[in-house]
Amino acid sequence: MAVPAGEPPINFRAHEIRAANLAGARDDFEQMLRELVGAWYQGARLIAANPGDWGIDVVVGDLAGQIVIWQAKYFMPVVTVAQQDQIRDSFASAMKAAAKHGHRVRRWILCVPASMDAPMDKWWSTWKKKSESDFDVEIELWHEGELRQRLISPDAADVRRHYYDPYRPAAHAKLDRPGIVKVDPDTLTELETTLFVRQLREADYQQVSSAKLEFFNAELLAREIVDKDVPGEVAALVEADATVHGIWEATFNEVSELHPAATKLPGLHASVMKQIRGMGEAWPSDLRSTPVHRCGMMHRIVEDSRAGWVPHWEEVASTHRGDQPVKTAVPVPRAADAESAEVLT
Repeated sequence: MAVPAGEPPINFRAHEIRAANLAGARDDFEQMLRELVGAWYQGARLIAANPGDWGIDVVVGDLAGQIVIWQAKYFMPVVTVAQQDQIRDSFASAMKAAAKHGHRVRRWILCVPASMDAPMDKWWSTWKKKSESDFDVEIELWHEGELRQRLISPDAADVRRHYYDPYRPAAHAKLDRPGIVKVDPDTLTELETTLFVRQLREADYQQVSSAKLEFFNAELLAREIVDKDVPGEVAALVEADATVHGIWEATFNEVSELHPAATKLPGLHASVMKQIRGMGEAWPSDLRSTPVHRCGMMHRIVEDSRAGWVPHWEEVASTHRGDQPVKTAVPVPRAADAESAEVLT
């Protein structure tokens, strides 16, 4: 992924400039890492040392079950064999704490804002393979290249701007965005019987008024696009549908893996909606929309029986639709008539 046009290069020395000393730079890099991880994983958090941190800098998961650990090491300007002991000690601390406190480390990810020299890279490969075998854990490396790739993603735009270009203002919203239409009380009541609302209720969501607003406006937008039948806009709508569905699917699989025996999927809805709202330039350029419309696209997918917010979402969809078969293919816009559906599918 190339650096977006107009964006400054990412210089990890910025942490030392911001903090004015090396110790502060380490803390600043750790804070950045938490926000970067949080851009993809709901519930990412730092663990404070009090007096120890259980060998964890940033964690996702349940400390009473399975977790993924990100270990921050501010090694600059290059990672050498001199840092081997620090890496070994950090990993050992995490494994020792897991054994003592009863949680399981599923993945351990070392994050460094530099690259390894040749001797260190050889050591890392050997040590990684042996440690994975000894402790039944996946080990990854987020070096400077990997960190930059993640930071230039649209999902991490705010993180990149805050830490590496704090004086650059956020991009202004397009002036031609469609307006938001309020939902009248009668329509709000009617929407209570929809599948997308039922799926939210299954996940114990008590407040769903904003979801109804999002769905209603996404439906209006889809109807307008289908009625106008401009090929570029129709294609953009189908692309947005596929993209949003992909975000849900990847996040659903990730959360399900973290909570394999759960009857609920904590953080799934919040994580998916956060990713959709933050798509920025990744959103199809021919599809004029606001974050409200974008989130509504996700509710339309749930309404079409292609997603849900609990592990048994397919069962919920099936019982809601009665004997009607659950849809599996990516649909054309819901507002399309039969003739348009034939063409687009």
